[in-house]
Amino acid sequence: MTDRLMLLDSASLYFRAFYGVPDTVRAPDGTPVNAVRGFLDIITKLVTTYRPTHLVACWDDDWRPQWRVDLIPTYKTYRVAEVVAGAPDVEVVPDPLEVQVPVIRATLDALGIPIVGAAEHEADDVIGTLATRATLPVDIVTGDRDLFQLVDDDSAVRVIYTARGMSNLEIVTDATVVAKYGVLPSQYADFATLRGDSSDGLPGVAGVGEKTAAGLLAAHGDLAGILAAAEAGDGMSAGVRNKMLAGLPYLAVAPKVVAVVRDLPLAEVDARLRPLTDDAKADAEALAERWALGAAMTRIVGALDAV
Repeated sequence: MTDRLMLLDSASLYFRAFYGVPDTVRAPDGTPVNAVRGFLDIITKLVTTYRPTHLVACWDDDWRPQWRVDLIPTYKTYRVAEVVAGAPDVEVVPDPLEVQVPVIRATLDALGIPIVGAAEHEADDVIGTLATRATLPVDIVTGDRDLFQLVDDDSAVRVIYTARGMSNLEIVTDATVVAKYGVLPSQYADFATLRGDSSDGLPGVAGVGEKTAAGLLAAHGDLAGILAAAEAGDGMSAGVRNKMLAGLPYLAVAPKVVAVVRDLPLAEVDARLRPLTDDAKADAEALAERWALGAAMTRIVGALDAV
């Protein structure tokens, strides 16, 4: 079996688990554990279906980095529950999910799955760095299309896209991105910058939608080429040129916000999946009993036994 690294966009997956498993699933002390169980089952499905040999749970140490907010103040504004001076803002997370996050981390530790985050950066940036420096083929598991910018057939980096549910996973390759958006993955960050994304608070260039953005990139290659053409008044209609020139203040800062960081100084971790030792299985069973994880823990331990 060829070695393959799988990178989990952890928050994307445990949010999906939280909303996909009834919150009546609880531990003996009454703590909800639906997200924990669902997250374990997601990992079990991924490991048994795609057979990674290495796995990393990538973490949002800062889900809304201040340096991105300084560039675009509206960045992820709608998800802010509380602004915290000198520290990461508090994200809107349902209380029944928030109490489960420490249990998810403890469960990953018990299974020997490394958790990797980076101060002042999002999980996307951790994923971007690990995917860029990987010497193995890479599967990125996420429901966030921003990570399509990392897809690269030549480097064997693909996305396992969860937006349509765990029963309808989509493998995203170069051809998928071209078919969906009419741009190459290497152009996707510029495409997203031009189009904008209301879910992330990115306004985009006013009057420029997906079709126009894709057409401009097809004609001019990248954002720098588009801006050069707009400033020269060459190769685009007067209307589109005026829109681009009006968007210059936004375009001066947005690319840095949209682009995934690929060069974080992350420490090396042992990401190889292994069957649990007898002692580790005992610890996992104790954790499962404490939190009523039941068959979800049994299934993932069995999946690790089969690697």
